Amino acid sequence: MSALTLSGPEAATARAKPLLPRQAVILCGGLGTRLGPLTARCPKPLLPVGGAPFLSVLIGELARQGIERILLLAAFEADQIEAFARDLPATLPRPVGIEVAREARPAGTSGALWQARDRLDERFLLLNGDSWFDILLADVAAAQLARPELLGALALRRVPDGGRFGTVRVAGGLLTAFEPRGAETGPALINGGVYCLSRGIVPHLVEDGSLEAEVLPRLAAEGRLAGVERAGFFLDIGVPEDFGAAQDLVPAQRRRPAIVFDRDGVLNLDHGHVGHPDRLEWTEGAIAAVRRVNEAGWYAFVATNQAGIAKGYYTEADYLALRAHMARDLAAAGAHIDDERYCPTHPEAVHPELRQVSDRRKPGPGMLLELKDRWPIDWAQSVMIGDKPSDIEAARAAGLEAVLFQGGDLDALVQRLLRERRGVP
Repeated sequence: MSALTLSGPEAATARAKPLLPRQAVILCGGLGTRLGPLTARCPKPLLPVGGAPFLSVLIGELARQGIERILLLAAFEADQIEAFARDLPATLPRPVGIEVAREARPAGTSGALWQARDRLDERFLLLNGDSWFDILLADVAAAQLARPELLGALALRRVPDGGRFGTVRVAGGLLTAFEPRGAETGPALINGGVYCLSRGIVPHLVEDGSLEAEVLPRLAAEGRLAGVERAGFFLDIGVPEDFGAAQDLVPAQRRRPAIVFDRDGVLNLDHGHVGHPDRLEWTEGAIAAVRRVNEAGWYAFVATNQAGIAKGYYTEADYLALRAHMARDLAAAGAHIDDERYCPTHPEAVHPELRQVSDRRKPGPGMLLELKDRWPIDWAQSVMIGDKPSDIEAARAAGLEAVLFQGGDLDALVQRLLRERRGVP
């Protein structure tokens, strides 16, 4: 596995904090002049790509990987950015707070960050609003967290011809220099536009100028920045040719296979109606398995019957608290579940409002079909892992392949499934 070595549940729960910061900041203030009339009245990040504003794709990716709060730095047509920020949260798979910091005056990327300095967390992600580097964000965050004496870490991508780009040089995991466009030909590393920064960078910002041209090169020369090379999909919509290509490339990239996990008996040992953290025991290899799915670029989902709610063993609030507890364990290992569906009803429920027969309850396919409708999934390549015949029946009813998990190392099973489907090592 690429960034972290996991040996079991203890590898996650022993960590003091999640790898990923809670906050992401997105630069949205550029004029986008290279796109001509397309951006005459529209901020570049709000241009439609594949039928949706490009910024909604970026925020959707942040949300599914676990970012809780997003700060948009806006200047040009900031009213449009604010309207977008009001409407988008209702469409996201989990609650995410979105705020807008309006620049008092356009001051470049460094100046925009400087003006928002009082709204920055101690650690935060920073992204360009006009590019998408499809990587596991926790890897960049882990590099920053591992070197707290540094001011941040940058995601880097190797390209076959560096002549088109400004490039970066790296030695011993540290950035040493930023080179201008055309300085390097042949294979080279470029800035992927994804950063995990410490708030300690604020005194190094310039109040009016470019982060990329004036601040980062100086910090690289001082050995204050780490670099993390990744090979994910990369797209910048800043020129007409690439914006046109994005109309097909972005939807294609978002369509990916999924592994749907049952919860009790697959991710955690089934002690019977597990509804509280003190009864949670991860199965062998479960946390590593989820991270492996994340690293492969697949969606990781959960679909779980929760009859314990209907039968009064625990409340829905208890279930949600346990789900949050499990998410924190996963986050500490740089892993995440993209979406989770649960069924709290049962024909023998003690609560009348939950006493019903529902096709959401496995062996019904309802929860799986909800996921299929909500996400751009390559269903034919996807698979469900369950430990009961009802899981297998639900998957088959939804047209989804299923594998029966009978104990052992869940990560080994996931590794085999990925290898069989996509040749993932």
